[in-house]
Amino acid sequence: MLKFFKRFVFVIVVVGLGLWAANSSLLVSQVESHKTRVIAHRGVHHIYTGSDRSVDSCHASPVEPIEHRFIENTLPSMREAFRLGADVVEIDVHLTNDNVFAVFHDWTVDCRTDGTGVTHNQNFADLQALDLGYRIDDGSGSFPLRGQAIGQMPDLLTVLSQDMGGAFLVNFKSTRRGDGVALLALLENPELRERVYGVYGGSSPTQAVIDAPLGLRGFDKAMIKSCLMRYFAIGWSGYVPEVCRDTMIVVPQNYAGFLWGWPHRFTRRLGDKGTDVIIAGPYDGSGFISGIDDATTLANVPEHFDGYIWTNRIELVGPTVSSDQ
Repeated sequence: MLKFFKRFVFVIVVVGLGLWAANSSLLVSQVESHKTRVIAHRGVHHIYTGSDRSVDSCHASPVEPIEHRFIENTLPSMREAFRLGADVVEIDVHLTNDNVFAVFHDWTVDCRTDGTGVTHNQNFADLQALDLGYRIDDGSGSFPLRGQAIGQMPDLLTVLSQDMGGAFLVNFKSTRRGDGVALLALLENPELRERVYGVYGGSSPTQAVIDAPLGLRGFDKAMIKSCLMRYFAIGWSGYVPEVCRDTMIVVPQNYAGFLWGWPHRFTRRLGDKGTDVIIAGPYDGSGFISGIDDATTLANVPEHFDGYIWTNRIELVGPTVSSDQ
């Protein structure tokens, strides 16, 4: 019995050491050509400080003290984000009733602007006439941005027609497959297509884009969940599941350590299969994932991380990452 037990322990130790050696990043040589890249969520914008994080809540007030006049999803905000070091700017789109992709976050315009109604049910000319800073406030009731952003809502064609020095991650705010088909028609122009890093959001439009032969990558929540669960089950072997290939994978910071080979073996395994790894802030269990938005979460990004950092604070993260490379 004792002899059997010793053999059993020996096998367990050997297997354990084998798994460790196959998945430890300590045995991965650092590549000098690695690059940590940054995705600026909505560009440069004002940070909501309220407690309601639901998708139906209004995040225009209260925000942190207003120290700049950049408003999310506008051209000045995008340009500033790239200037601060963003490689990709995430933008939100709605296909309006006159078939224009309006670049705007909210499902309705009531929260942030002086208008009312569902965003995609309006024509673009009416949307563009709105004041995008009308209801943004730090909670004091002063609304200092009113009148500063009238007419600043851009359309996607205008955004992609300008070379800002980076690419865009397009977030479909609807679940309509037709939105994906409309984007494919727009991106038949190869110059515009080169400026799209990828797509995500509503499953139907996202799948319409990534299933088309244009070679665009994208993801939705179901794909992320399926990839991470399957990789957790079999990633110890070094195998990358099909759902994890040729896409982007968002990894919450507080779950990253459970992934086989995290960080460097993981990013290289997926990178070899055409997939970019995006590290985000902690997942809080409610469906909300924050960004890498402060010194603490930024310090917890692995050194020499060969992937993308998702942030709401490009003004903090961009210059810091650039100075470290």
